[in-house]
Amino acid sequence: MKNSEIISIKGLIKRFSIGKGYFTALNGIDLSFDKGQFAGVVGPSGSGKTTLLNIIGSLDSPTEGIANVLGQDVNKLSTKKAAILRRKHMGFIFQTYNLLPVYTVFENVEFPLLLLKMSGAKRKKAVMDALDWVGITDKVKSRPAQLSGGECQRVAIARAMVKKPELVLADEPTANLDSENSHHILQTMENLNKELQTTFIFATHDDKVIKYLKRKILLEDGKVTSDDIITN
Repeated sequence: MKNSEIISIKGLIKRFSIGKGYFTALNGIDLSFDKGQFAGVVGPSGSGKTTLLNIIGSLDSPTEGIANVLGQDVNKLSTKKAAILRRKHMGFIFQTYNLLPVYTVFENVEFPLLLLKMSGAKRKKAVMDALDWVGITDKVKSRPAQLSGGECQRVAIARAMVKKPELVLADEPTANLDSENSHHILQTMENLNKELQTTFIFATHDDKVIKYLKRKILLEDGKVTSDDIITN
């Protein structure tokens, strides 16, 4: 891998068993990502976007090929080592929020920091900074059931960003946000990308997200059909 390269994917194939056969979700993917990129994997539902993100995030492993992420071969990681890689270096934004319903907004965003053994004062500042980034400090004591779908997603985004990770993987992060909130969130991510050189990789078919991308990778039927750097 080059010095600036944090992800290298070669000959990646992912198959899922279906009855006596299988479905090929990814079919011979070759991609690399440099530190600080603001990139998106775009394409219709079923094109393999989420599967690719899951492999990059060490939540799944390839059937064939290599996925080297932050210096680690995903296929060779034990469950424990994959969890450590995610905990220390990655942030995730899921379509379905994955918030803990019994915890407050503050506690949900704080949770990744508890695993890093950070002091209470530093945790509090980091959480409040993250909530401020997404404009939801007034909901700090609320629980997910008291929030709108858009607010839940903003909390999920704050949780992903709170530890200022090297890599953020975002699967349809604006799916439940209106246009104004979407642009606020995307501008926040864009600023974090510029200030901290955090690498962002989106899986999306949302035009609002696509307009912000600096690199657009089109995935169709599990194959990369185009890969463009956007300069405007």
